[in-house]
Amino acid sequence: MKFLIPRLDALIEYLMALALIILLVAVFSNAVLRYALDTGIPAAEEVARLMFIWITFLGAILALRRHALLGIELVQAMLPRKIRRICAIISNVLILYALGLFFYGSWEQTLIGLHTYSTVLRFPTALMSSSGLVCAGSMILIVLANLWRIVTNHPDAHLPGDSAHAVVAQADNFELGGEK
Repeated sequence: MKFLIPRLDALIEYLMALALIILLVAVFSNAVLRYALDTGIPAAEEVARLMFIWITFLGAILALRRHALLGIELVQAMLPRKIRRICAIISNVLILYALGLFFYGSWEQTLIGLHTYSTVLRFPTALMSSSGLVCAGSMILIVLANLWRIVTNHPDAHLPGDSAHAVVAQADNFELGGEK
């Protein structure tokens, strides 16, 4: 499993890069054609929108996996580790609930999108809403794995405030002019 996760991360990064290249080519070529030849590619907008949606949701997966999502951890860093663990368990359960709602909504939209087609390219709009399924499903697995680590007191568990806790502890050991 340890060798699988970095490969999945690399695959997501590759897919994001590919989608970004497709998005840039579609938007740039459409812009050049509009200004230079007073014409355009009608499908470019749909392709760009589809790629943007997938880049956003794939990026959210990586951000969660790398603990890079926005959060306020300074307050939690001042709490004792035991209380931080309790807060982390509660917040992870709430996150799982929200992700469950996200997954369910994406599933419903994907089912609807199987019978709804884009205007120009006529692809099923399920291609857009399925990005939410992939995102929510992946995030549920990531949060469940971290919740399990927190509950079992595994050393690899990520507790909010751990990184900020190290910064606060380091600041307590030093004054502005040097060591205490």
